Amino acid sequence: MQQNPLAMSSVPPMIKWLLIANGIGFLAKIYMPQFVILNFALWPLGSFPVAQTDLSVGFAPWQLVSYAFLHANIGHLFFNMFGLWMFGRVLEQVWGGTRFLAFYAVCIVGAAITQLVVVTFFDTGAIAPTVGASGGVFGVLLAFGMMFPEARVMLLIPPIPMKAKFFVVGYGALELFFGVTGTQSGVAHFAHLGGMIFGLGVLLYWRSQGRLRN
Repeated sequence: MQQNPLAMSSVPPMIKWLLIANGIGFLAKIYMPQFVILNFALWPLGSFPVAQTDLSVGFAPWQLVSYAFLHANIGHLFFNMFGLWMFGRVLEQVWGGTRFLAFYAVCIVGAAITQLVVVTFFDTGAIAPTVGASGGVFGVLLAFGMMFPEARVMLLIPPIPMKAKFFVVGYGALELFFGVTGTQSGVAHFAHLGGMIFGLGVLLYWRSQGRLRN
């Protein structure tokens, strides 16, 4: 019987440093909320006045990465980091730290680009920043599902086991539904999908080069 890759308990180096960096970003947001959100969250293209101040806010290139190290609250941080640890540690064991980080970075930036396109050209709601590592985590989840499709994943709600390939497809379908219908407003569903789509592009390229598992 093939061992479930999720049974491993180690925390490889790159995952450890990403967890630490996200923790630091969360603390920075707590102690310097206005400075951090105005400068390092992902803002739409353009320049927008900040209410009751003389400040303005808008997109800056470094926000394509920095937004992913900020989270709205402790629950947001916990679930993203739990997913990163659960699935990312397996991928880092297979790919190595440098390659895993490159994949994760593509997913993070891809999610940000997707979010910028959506809020710039299709969203007519209030201007708001995007924060969180969810786009990167969704890319990691997709990679795990493609590489270990038969692995059993235990859902939290409801607590039932499911094969990784069905888990990934189901999650992606829900995100698309929520994004198109506007359900759960305030959640960057298209950023999540963007992370998966850009991650899929990397995985398909690696597969074509025979480098998916080495």
